[in-house]
Amino acid sequence: MADSPTTPAQTDSAQVTPARVTKRVHRLADGRELIYFDDADTTLPPDRAPDTRVLDERPPTATMRQDPLTGDWISIAASRQNRVVMPPAALDPLAPQTPGNPSEIPANYDVAVFENRSPSFGPALPAIEDAAAAGDLGGIGLNREAPSYGRCEVVCFSPEHEGAFGSIHRSRARTVIEAWADRTAALSALPGVRQVFPFENRGAAIGVTLQHPHGQIYSYPYVTPRTQRLIASIDEYGPSLFADILASELAGPRVVLAGEHWTAFVPFAARWPIEVHLLPNEHVPDFAETTAEQRDELSVLYLRLLRGVDALYDDPTPYIAAWHQAPVDTHRDSIRLNLQLTSPRRGPDKLKYLAGSEAAMGAWVGDIPPETQAERLRAAIAKADEENPV
Repeated sequence: MADSPTTPAQTDSAQVTPARVTKRVHRLADGRELIYFDDADTTLPPDRAPDTRVLDERPPTATMRQDPLTGDWISIAASRQNRVVMPPAALDPLAPQTPGNPSEIPANYDVAVFENRSPSFGPALPAIEDAAAAGDLGGIGLNREAPSYGRCEVVCFSPEHEGAFGSIHRSRARTVIEAWADRTAALSALPGVRQVFPFENRGAAIGVTLQHPHGQIYSYPYVTPRTQRLIASIDEYGPSLFADILASELAGPRVVLAGEHWTAFVPFAARWPIEVHLLPNEHVPDFAETTAEQRDELSVLYLRLLRGVDALYDDPTPYIAAWHQAPVDTHRDSIRLNLQLTSPRRGPDKLKYLAGSEAAMGAWVGDIPPETQAERLRAAIAKADEENPV
């Protein structure tokens, strides 16, 4: 078993990506990896201040327990109880460090990615020779336990205290997308990792504990239950499932944005009051395999989509932006990278709560016809384009 990260080092490397985004690798005081991604048009100097804090040792890797009724694995990560909840701006843990704020990031930045101090998975990883055995989590039994191997990272979209992905500018959006691609490749190569999941939670109604514009990336030691259900659907329908869904939506009334490389639509059987899926027009399994042209267009279309979602009402909309990627080792030719953006907001002052039927039985009831919501979203995107063009 590999332990926590190795001895701290101030700078390991600097690397320029094809988008001219510069990647700079550092270490935090407790050995966690910190990576700066500088915008193509950055005004920041190349040097970064070291992290001189005195930090406690990282918490031990959590333990997963299996629910024998479903087969799901539940990570019991008690250290997450100590997370900071809605701190004032002066104590923002994702802002650049100041004398009065010993935050997680020592220097000013454009985009910063670092290992979560209290992760749900990791920091331990299985030894390379033991990775296959560690990932053998099939079967059902009572009182089954396994280490919560993996890695969890925080992705800071901006040094600003408040905002979300939709509030950053186009160059910065392109930097974040480059960071997602870089981290997807790196995390997928870690021993024991089966799936990599970038996502953004936005808004107190979703349970967000920090106002700072940021997302996360989870690296799981198993294929997630949602993806297992998708695999079952593909195995039953056939490997062309995503291509056929996209063709069907392009011929229908629910498309809200369409580009050369990406299409966004409200799905035929939307569960949530606001639900939008975004697919690449050509098959790619994850961000690491997207082309520069796909990333360039996404930096525009994704901003337009998020700003349109915010333009539906007079104040910002809470959402979960979930970027589903193919597992590391299966169905990579049939599972397509796709965004599923969902929000419980069903009116200016109304939220959809998951009560008995949805939460207990998984039997959903939709509140708004998908065709109606698609029409509203197209109008909101047009409004946002006029008021705040990308």
